[in-house]
Amino acid sequence: MANFETIELEINELCAILRLNRPDRLNSFNAQMHQEVKLALGLIEAGQKDGSIRSVLLTGAGRGFCAGQDLSDRNVAAGDTAPDLGESVEKNYKPLVMRIRALDLPVVAAVNGVAAGAGANIAFACDLVFAAKSASFIQSFSKLGLIPDTGGSWILPRLLGPARAMGLALLGDKVSADQAEQWGLIWKSVEDENLLEVATQCAKNLAKGPTFGYAKTKKAIWESSTNSFEAQLDLERDLMTACGKTADYREGVAAFIEKRQAVFLGK
Repeated sequence: MANFETIELEINELCAILRLNRPDRLNSFNAQMHQEVKLALGLIEAGQKDGSIRSVLLTGAGRGFCAGQDLSDRNVAAGDTAPDLGESVEKNYKPLVMRIRALDLPVVAAVNGVAAGAGANIAFACDLVFAAKSASFIQSFSKLGLIPDTGGSWILPRLLGPARAMGLALLGDKVSADQAEQWGLIWKSVEDENLLEVATQCAKNLAKGPTFGYAKTKKAIWESSTNSFEAQLDLERDLMTACGKTADYREGVAAFIEKRQAVFLGK
């Protein structure tokens, strides 16, 4: 396993636990963290292929989940050339959320504190989001004269509808974990002291499940937002055909008939 300075990565019971680890900066991204997360995702993708990793838990160290971009890297003094923020999106944030979304295994986020800007939208790109009661989500871009990036302008209207998405994007209001759960932004809000245990157990349970089927479920749900009804039915047919040919399906049926716990292999 590689040695990291801005993140931590461990494998526990087939679950990769990726922890953002710049607590003094609320785990905001700088150039080094971007590079280390890219390397960690490469290790996770390799583990996905060889079967040593079957789920991911993403969380943050300290009192924050992720405050987005570290603005100390982006300070623009009068007369200085403005940074190309679009280049940063193209090289860093776009591939980051696309790789998270493309993983053929469940990705669980444990939001342990503030998730602001890109940090909030990275969490929303995960498959299941648990948040501590004290956590909050903020689309802080408008405070800087920017737009919601890292997929925020695509995800928010689909999760919330255009009215709430526009309100959060323009006003930059803080949304509590309980409110996020009520609005359908996240899966569940839990007591602070239980967050890591609950989210980790969920990720480990998913790692022991039929992960091939989980991957196809993810594909079906994510693609439904842009498919026509007929196209979605065709996709369901094709994915069901693939799932029906797996060892996991045979094992699931056998376990049901024999009234025992299924032992899935993820294939």
